[in-house]
Amino acid sequence: MTNIFIGGAWPYANGSLHLGRLASLLPGDILARYHRAKGDAVLYVSGSDCHGTPVAVQAAQEGVSPRELASRYHQEFADCFRTLGFTYDLYTRTDQEHHHSVVQELFLKLLDNGYLYQKSTLQCYCEQDQRYLPDRYVEGICPVCGQQARGDQCDYCSTILDPVDLLKRTCKICGTTPVLRFTQHYYLSLSSFQSALSEYADSARGWRDNAVRLTRRYLQEGLQDRAATRDLDWGVDVPVDGFTDKKIYVWIEAVSGYLSASKQWAAETGSRWEDFWLVSTEEHDAGAPPITAYYVHGKDNVPFHSLIWPALLLGAEDLHLPDRIFSCEYMTLEGEKFSTSRNWAVWVPDILSRYDPDSVRYFLTANGPEKRDADFSWREFIYSHNSELLGAFGNFVNRSLVFVNKSWNGEVPEGTLDAAWAGRINTLYSETGRLIEGGSFKEALEHVFTHIRQANKYFDQQLPWLQIKNDPAACASTLYTCVQIIANLSNLLNPFIPFSCGKIRGFLALEQPVWQPVTIRAHQQVQGLELLFERIDVAKIEEETGRLKSLQR
Repeated sequence: MTNIFIGGAWPYANGSLHLGRLASLLPGDILARYHRAKGDAVLYVSGSDCHGTPVAVQAAQEGVSPRELASRYHQEFADCFRTLGFTYDLYTRTDQEHHHSVVQELFLKLLDNGYLYQKSTLQCYCEQDQRYLPDRYVEGICPVCGQQARGDQCDYCSTILDPVDLLKRTCKICGTTPVLRFTQHYYLSLSSFQSALSEYADSARGWRDNAVRLTRRYLQEGLQDRAATRDLDWGVDVPVDGFTDKKIYVWIEAVSGYLSASKQWAAETGSRWEDFWLVSTEEHDAGAPPITAYYVHGKDNVPFHSLIWPALLLGAEDLHLPDRIFSCEYMTLEGEKFSTSRNWAVWVPDILSRYDPDSVRYFLTANGPEKRDADFSWREFIYSHNSELLGAFGNFVNRSLVFVNKSWNGEVPEGTLDAAWAGRINTLYSETGRLIEGGSFKEALEHVFTHIRQANKYFDQQLPWLQIKNDPAACASTLYTCVQIIANLSNLLNPFIPFSCGKIRGFLALEQPVWQPVTIRAHQQVQGLELLFERIDVAKIEEETGRLKSLQR
């Protein structure tokens, strides 16, 4: 057994989730479901980032408090994740006292250990709004690639920025050009970790290629010290005299949520967060299970997980560093970039109001931006549901179990498991598990569906509708084999499409999913049989694309 920590990215609580964002979060639940079935101890946490400047900006635009805005979207996120079947051990939020105290404790440890220092620095100040402007309150032109960028990072070329780096700076609130004024802040001595982080990155295994490339680039350019505090009125207070009017910078605070959420989970459940974090436990307690830590997010978050969070962990405490970094590429919509400002998006609450959550999970895994940018189109979404979920998987399950109901009064017949399929089932678990642990979720899902197509072919080749008349014993073995395949598919596909797999477990009276072959005994009654999926009318393609275009701003 291994202690598995899974940290899912924290979405900003400033607006609804769209499918592009969801695509980068879903792998976390796939991992959690797989490792639990395997028998590992899992701690899977995330939460809503309620302090990010996008929250404050949106709240100002709507004329509400940041807390009110964050609460609205936090609840919406939690509802969406619940509907999608996400199995977080804790989904929390950053604007609560527990998180604040853990972040402040981390800050003070960094200070005591000499990794924070004070510095007078120029910061953008809006004379019209009479306030210092934090990162995302400032927009302009990236000095590296010349594209439009915000003040903390360029999404186009992934350069980490400071607002004062931008060309043609403007205030996001009022649109005027901010001036530069000196202000006093704490800085994290990120450059002090250049050697340690270089060694860490060189030894890393199980990172996506984009994480490897971006991390190497930042290290080759040389790590720069970064401001750790900001002039804000919304966030975590700086626990140092003379800085009470400032807040801890969100890029330190948000990643610290992985630790604060783990400690909150432990406090609420009476469990041990230390089992998933303490390096000393691994080194000195020979009986303790090893730790594997996964971090799941979009590629725009790579440096915060591959460099900044490890630096904080090294500088403050001797805690377990990220092992596997699974950072998704971007998803486009009908060939164009998602744009919340233009309302060019498929919003998660909206799609879940009309479509099966397994359909959404399946598409975002089978066609998601795992290793390269991918596109969501209503045509592909509906055709993938009809051809794969319904036409391949649902069809095999339905026709096999309907045949059992019709020809054996709903009882699994006595038969012999086909030898070839016995071998396939065994190797399916090991190969699919290997792919999941390596972050190849798309390949893992396709691997299982390849065998589903083979199962349909097996059913057709055996001709059970003729066997039942000419050789009932052979027909019994055919259906017995099909039932065993179905039972094991309910395990193998549970990380990906859990709701339909739950239905199958109900049909066959199976317990919770396990990551090993299961056998359904002869004479087991098939109960409550229903269709796993309904066909989606292809007329919906035109209807949905029309709706999308009509709502575009």
